Amino acid sequence: MAAQSGVITVMERAARKAGNKLRRDFGEVEHLQVSRKGPADFVSRADQQAERTLYDELLKARPDWGFLMEEGGSIDGQPGKPRWVIDPLDGTSNFLHGIPHFAISIAVQEPRPDGSWGDIVAGLVYQPVTDESYWAERGRGAWRHDQRLRVSARRDLADALIATGVPFFGHGDMPQWTRIFGAVAPEVAGIRRFGSASLDLAWVAAGRYDGYWESNLKPWDVAAGMLLVKEAGGFVTDFRGGERAMERSEFLAANDALHSKLHKLVASALRNV
Repeated sequence: MAAQSGVITVMERAARKAGNKLRRDFGEVEHLQVSRKGPADFVSRADQQAERTLYDELLKARPDWGFLMEEGGSIDGQPGKPRWVIDPLDGTSNFLHGIPHFAISIAVQEPRPDGSWGDIVAGLVYQPVTDESYWAERGRGAWRHDQRLRVSARRDLADALIATGVPFFGHGDMPQWTRIFGAVAPEVAGIRRFGSASLDLAWVAAGRYDGYWESNLKPWDVAAGMLLVKEAGGFVTDFRGGERAMERSEFLAANDALHSKLHKLVASALRNV
């Protein structure tokens, strides 16, 4: 087992503190389903409170670091210092409907000499309901608690279970997704849409899923999960097979053999427009 570094310990402590409150709030959602107003405002407050807890805990531990947050936006730290990339509740629709599949995602991003933002060097995805903590550091592997993670060893698409996210209500490119789905679905054992990108990527790292694709995501949705997949021996690229996944907001993840095959299917689908 790799001993957790100081930064992973800080991330896990913050995630567990925010996760305890989210878990309690989640227990109230079912009772709110029958109210006239509904649970949406309650969930929004839970999201904001979780982010505030994460912000307070991480700021206390690293007061000179910056932040990029789903709710709070970008907050500058000291020049040359890393920043935290935070999604306090990934899987909001699941939470809203009482579905126990959501996570907290925290990543550490290093600055480049030119002042732009570069590599993700540490990441953690915490699922409060199951108390599963997935974490990774660059060059030190990916882990679930104290268990080393490796991507799936499957080599054939016919045996592969693939995860995705489906565009919804003004979000995403439905025609593009439909073309990719039409190319991938006939070739694989199944496709799943569970509604939490960070957990989708964590599950690719853990070998539960064999691959994953999605587009139109924000950095806080995928930063930690991308590092988990890479440190578990997998690949994450854009739909063209390049290194501009964040820039293009296109994410294709799998082990080496399946990534090559999925990339060919996706590239072919996007060419045939």
